[in-house]
Amino acid sequence: MNQHVTIAEAAHYDKVRAIFAILNGEREADLLLKNLNILDVHGETVYHGSILVYDKRIIALNPDESILKVKEVFDGEGLYAIPGLIDAHIHFESQLAHPTALAEAMVPCGTTTIYSECLDLLSAAGEEGVEAAQKLFKDYDKLPYRLYAFAPGKKTAANVTEAVLKMEPVIGLGEFEHFTYSSGNDDDFRKAAWVRAQGGFMNGHWGVTALSDMILNYLPAIGCSNNHDVWNEKDLEKSVRYGFPTHIKFGVGSAEVIKVLLRAIVDRKWPTDNFMLCTDNISIERLLTMGHMDWIISLCAEMGINPIHAIKMATLNTARSFHMEDKLGSLTPGRFADIVLTDSLSKINPRYVFKDGELVAKDRKLLTNAEIDYSGMCKKGVPGLADLTADQLDIVPLEISEDGSKAKVYLFDVYGRGHAKFYQEVWVPLRDGKVVPEVDGVKYSRLSVIQRYANGKRHIVNGLFKGVSIDRGAVATFWPAPKPYFVVVGEESAEMCHCVKQVDTYAGACIVTENKVEKAVMPLDIYGVMANMTVSELTAAAGSIDAALEAMGNRNEGEPVVNKLLSLFISLHRFRLMH
Repeated sequence: MNQHVTIAEAAHYDKVRAIFAILNGEREADLLLKNLNILDVHGETVYHGSILVYDKRIIALNPDESILKVKEVFDGEGLYAIPGLIDAHIHFESQLAHPTALAEAMVPCGTTTIYSECLDLLSAAGEEGVEAAQKLFKDYDKLPYRLYAFAPGKKTAANVTEAVLKMEPVIGLGEFEHFTYSSGNDDDFRKAAWVRAQGGFMNGHWGVTALSDMILNYLPAIGCSNNHDVWNEKDLEKSVRYGFPTHIKFGVGSAEVIKVLLRAIVDRKWPTDNFMLCTDNISIERLLTMGHMDWIISLCAEMGINPIHAIKMATLNTARSFHMEDKLGSLTPGRFADIVLTDSLSKINPRYVFKDGELVAKDRKLLTNAEIDYSGMCKKGVPGLADLTADQLDIVPLEISEDGSKAKVYLFDVYGRGHAKFYQEVWVPLRDGKVVPEVDGVKYSRLSVIQRYANGKRHIVNGLFKGVSIDRGAVATFWPAPKPYFVVVGEESAEMCHCVKQVDTYAGACIVTENKVEKAVMPLDIYGVMANMTVSELTAAAGSIDAALEAMGNRNEGEPVVNKLLSLFISLHRFRLMH
């Protein structure tokens, strides 16, 4: 070899020589998976065969076993082999778990790759945003899933975004802030310029039918790479027409939305190559009880999408949209050996999950995980509610009827996230000058949205709440991004005030109180947005919140209460209800 060959070139030379030798029976491969029904996502067929793995990648389909030398042979039991599943868009903070805890719940579902936002964590970290990113991504390559991340396109200072764009495993710019990019904000121009110069990706954000024609053209024109913020058929139509690789999402509080979107795809007969699958926001509870991309694929099949097309929407389509189809998304030579073995294609049941050719999960249990200490990211609370008084949480009518019998107030709906119905002005009874918390005879709990650190008069919004209903006591939580605010749900102002002040002693937490006695607490010590817990500890804490509320009359369905409450902050920001 030439003496000027670089170290990298020499390493690749050794690799290609090794692969040649393995396929000629002269060297050992790492793993042979036999007796498989392999899904060919390119040809949309299934064939019986075997897969040969060396150095984390697939190097052969149906190799000549008569000459083969291999370290390990795995019997696939006649199961279907499909590519490792991919979540095209997930927020790291949404499930409240740090990266290794997330692995415990997610990888057994067959997910081997995620494209992740981290904007809320870095926004919560404030001036420590760059340091927080470094700690978050520490040893990311040791995780039992493949991580690609995005620098924050909103909620953080431009200098934080610029620094994070240079880190691994960051591949582009995360969600833009609609209220700034639509007004020609110079920081957004700079962020877009930085990622364009790097040849990275840009995540879109905002339901496309809510965009002006100018902005709808502007985003793809500057290189916006995808769109995950679709809520209805019209959103899908425009997203496809304007060339966005479009993400169909399941998020907290939007169980019906994904069905609306899938019905539209089936009814309109749109080519499924336009679509990828993602979660956006998800709870650990849902991962453990219903699944992840495996469940969404199964739902697609149930809604009438060809099962193979549904699998492609969580594998090859996503890999192609991020220009990584040479690495991910299919079971073909040269791709990473990320493989899921399932007994069905229409109802995904991940029996075995391989990442880089290593068996990492079996029968819904994680077998191997990274050991990463995140305690250095835990923070102490900085209280800000010392001067808050109970009367500030009383509902003051927006308007009173002429006869004085009714009051107009806000009604917030946890299931209305992303829609105009998230908050509405409704008429309720007014008796003896006090608001009666019921609409058309249906009783609702009260909700207060409270600014943590006041500069002058504290910003507080009070109203009624649809989504968490309790007969007594209170529950409160906190979210620091992009602005530090609390939400508290209850029946009586003094109890609500006490409960939220208990949360104020933590960096972040969800707390239930009754008669001013703490009944359950779930600390979120990592910058107020993540719990420094294992999955079992995290689910136990979330379960204790639900159990305490159930004892106080809460009739909860679906996601844990803590996740429902935290999902509110997305819409509170979107509808400009935080100062």
